[in-house]
Amino acid sequence: MSDNTADEGQVPTPERFTQARAAQSMAVLEDYAEMIDDLAQEMGEARITDIAARMGVTHPTATKAVARLKREGLAVSRPYRGVFLTEQGAALAARVRMRHRVVVDLLVAVGVPQETAEIDAEGLEHHVSDVTLKAFEAFLARR
Repeated sequence: MSDNTADEGQVPTPERFTQARAAQSMAVLEDYAEMIDDLAQEMGEARITDIAARMGVTHPTATKAVARLKREGLAVSRPYRGVFLTEQGAALAARVRMRHRVVVDLLVAVGVPQETAEIDAEGLEHHVSDVTLKAFEAFLARR
C-alpha cells in the first residue's frame, strides 16, 4: 500500500504548481475581461461600481483588477466614463466565452444538469489546456 497522495507513481513538481498559479492569475483577468464585455454590451460601458457589484467584490478590488487589465493592454478607461476593452481584451473575452460554452456542452453531454454545468464550467474554463479543449470539441462533434 502506498502513502503517496499524488497519482500513483507521479510526484508533483514545482513546475506543476507554478503553472497552476499562473492559470489562476490569468483566470482573474479573463473573468474581468468577460464581465467588462458583458457590461459594455448591456449598458454601453463598464463602470467600476458595476464591475464590483457583478463580480461580488469591493470597489478597490475591482479597481486593482482593472488597473492590471490596463497594464496588460487589455482595457482602457476614459475620464468620467467607464472601462472599455481594447481589441486584444475583446478577443480575450470572446475566447473565454467560447471556452465556457465548450466546457458546459461537454458537461451536459456526460449527464451534468445544465445549471450545475454552468457553475462548474466557470472554474474549469480557465484551467483546461488548449489540447484538452480541442479533445472536448472533437468528442462533442462526434455525438
